[in-house]
Amino acid sequence: MFGTNNSNNPNSSGSTTLIAEGTRLTGDIAFSGNLEIEGAVVGNITSSDENAKIRILNSGSVTGDIEVANIVINGNTRGDLYASQLIKLAAKAVVQGNVNYKLIEIEKGAEVVGSFVYHRNQTTLPSSQQTQKSSAARLM
Repeated sequence: MFGTNNSNNPNSSGSTTLIAEGTRLTGDIAFSGNLEIEGAVVGNITSSDENAKIRILNSGSVTGDIEVANIVINGNTRGDLYASQLIKLAAKAVVQGNVNYKLIEIEKGAEVVGSFVYHRNQTTLPSSQQTQKSSAARLM
């Protein structure tokens, strides 16, 4: 039940931490596994876990940057979002900040005040670097 690792679900990694409705947490959070926010967080949230997932539920809010592989928002955020895998913005999501993503899903009704920035796979070189690399190879 609580804190169990479901190895049958590829989107699930580790245990789940819940910040309940009515709870206000001030400070930066670094986590692995899953983080669900129903309360309020003031601080940056990060995870180096490539399967990590954060869900900001309808009553939840985050003021700070979020850098997590998978981000699901149905509440409010104020700060930049960085997802190396997927960002899902549900119908009641309100995002004030830039959205940096690899894959994105947006439901009708979601609001974003900021820019969308697409990031390719990290193994892909930007075109200017590819051109420089090709030129260097021809010179040798």
